[in-house]
Amino acid sequence: MSRLLCYTRKPIDNVLYDPKLAYSMHLALQEGELFRPLNHNSGVLFALATENEDGSLNPMSLRNPWVFPLKDGGYGVAAVRVCGDGEDDCTSRGSILLWTTQDLVVYRELGLMKLGEQYVEWVRAAYDGKRNCYLLCWRERSGCCYQALYPLTMMQERILGDGPAAGGCEPLLTCIVDAENGENMLGEIPREPERDFSRQAGNIEGVVPHCVVEIKEHEAWYLQCKLLPPVNVCVETPQEIKIHLDELAREESKSAGEQSKSAGEQNESAGQENESAGQERQRKLVLQVLQKYQAIVRYNDGTFCRKRIDWNLENTDLLRRGSQVIQGEIYRPCFPFPVAYNRADPCVTRWNGRYYFIATNDADENHTLYIREADTLEGLAQAREVLLLDCGTYEGIGGLLWAPEFHEIEGRLYIFHAATPGPFYEEESHIMALREGGNPANREDWSAPRRVVKMDGTDLCQAGKTISLDMTCFFWEGEYYVIWSQRQFLPKDLGAWLYIAKLDAQEPWRLASEPVVLSKPDYGWANNHTFVEEGPYALPVGDMLYVTFSAAAVDTSYVVSYLVIERGKDLLLRENWRKNNYPILTSRSVEGEYGTGHNAYVEDGEGVLWNTYHARPGAEGVRSSGIRRVHFDIDGAPVLDMTEEMDLRETYRQVKTKLVIS
Repeated sequence: MSRLLCYTRKPIDNVLYDPKLAYSMHLALQEGELFRPLNHNSGVLFALATENEDGSLNPMSLRNPWVFPLKDGGYGVAAVRVCGDGEDDCTSRGSILLWTTQDLVVYRELGLMKLGEQYVEWVRAAYDGKRNCYLLCWRERSGCCYQALYPLTMMQERILGDGPAAGGCEPLLTCIVDAENGENMLGEIPREPERDFSRQAGNIEGVVPHCVVEIKEHEAWYLQCKLLPPVNVCVETPQEIKIHLDELAREESKSAGEQSKSAGEQNESAGQENESAGQERQRKLVLQVLQKYQAIVRYNDGTFCRKRIDWNLENTDLLRRGSQVIQGEIYRPCFPFPVAYNRADPCVTRWNGRYYFIATNDADENHTLYIREADTLEGLAQAREVLLLDCGTYEGIGGLLWAPEFHEIEGRLYIFHAATPGPFYEEESHIMALREGGNPANREDWSAPRRVVKMDGTDLCQAGKTISLDMTCFFWEGEYYVIWSQRQFLPKDLGAWLYIAKLDAQEPWRLASEPVVLSKPDYGWANNHTFVEEGPYALPVGDMLYVTFSAAAVDTSYVVSYLVIERGKDLLLRENWRKNNYPILTSRSVEGEYGTGHNAYVEDGEGVLWNTYHARPGAEGVRSSGIRRVHFDIDGAPVLDMTEEMDLRETYRQVKTKLVIS
């Protein structure tokens, strides 16, 4: 068994760690004498906001979470719900909030359970196997402590979510107890963490411990795999590479096709190849074989990836028969952060074998869009910028050129971006098309921006009241879709929500279905400093479709999380999607990078997926672009916080093998 600490944190300030982040459930696993925080010492369980009739949200947080095993497996979580910044929530008076989870990673919020009429300060729970009941103990603000036995069926209705959305269930028996002196009427009262728990967790910044629960070893392993970034632990390379030249030559001839019915039909002198040409052909054949061999890079969570090996053949005789030792280096491109200062919302595409980079230009207050072109992904960092769009060329494009993205639709390249005729409150999603055979780095090859409209041709938003931005496009199960961020300001600011609709591939400035609300900023990390969800980008992984998105303000509170849906389900039904309860990229994920967010993905020529994102080099730094490889965890979910050193340790980069040529 392993011991798991459940805790909250003390808020630091509105820059480094806000109350909306601190008042969430955090987890740490015991390693030796101390507990090791998971998820970069960030919360993994947040309370959902409540919603008003007009669609506006009331931020919620939690205090004093308590984890307890359920009878039939999995765990329940009970906590006191408070308002976003920690003040009393009058709608939760006398109640506790319940969740259920099978793996302590994915949680289902069940709603409030009524216990009394006074504010609850803390709650503890346990399953009583002798009486087949759940024992609850809680303390009210008056100082009175209570115990109650709840019948298994009623409690399971709440825990498994089969009962009413909110309310309570009648206990079998309730009594007042003296928790401080240990008087137990109905059963043993689960205790607060003892002092040794606090001592063992003292290495965790801001820790406020609440309980320790024993979990199985495989559950602890799963938590580590999901809530800690993978680390490279070994590399596997071929011990020996055998090359048979005759077989290679035959395969080469077969793939190239026969040039004549028989060699005798050709002039003998013309059919003979000179010695130097034959040697060069042999070198090329050997190199082609070597390029097929890759290193298998393994990680501590059991996952792996394949990486190219750049062989050092300077002192290798590729014409010599026999065996010889060759050395090489595993390819690990280096992208020091940032790759571009004052560039936010970056997006990279690979088009006709070349790479193109585009981003929001913070250097001139978002009045221009520049593009970079390079032969390699690494070359984009030093590539010169070419002006692609400004706010003075086209009528109706007056500024605030935001979040440009490349997307291919039916074989043509487009750029989705946001722009306004002038006022901020008229910001709208636009699209530009590259002409057939055009060069993406040539502004003359792009069409004028065109506003995206609804399926009937009407405006997507009502100018002056609602804005749209950050539109992204993707292809899934035979259909094109777009997801974007939309914010209503009048008559009331509702915050930025994510919307989804089908797209008309023949007229990609036109929706092919009515817009549907996909997600609202209903967790504390999403309504931190402001109510915003934006920057969506699709990432298909097997039978799952992930949509990463950014949330909160564009300061140090900016984070990335995701929505996910299974193949075969209707994307336009909000209930078919699962929203991750916590962010997967924050200011705590990578040292020195703050306000990480608004990311996109690009696959290079070798099939490796890269994440482009922006962050601040320092809490007060400007938004700047970065590039990092995307890994996938044991469930296939994207991992965005694995640094280059975690990806491939320097000590494993140099490799060697025996080359045998016959």
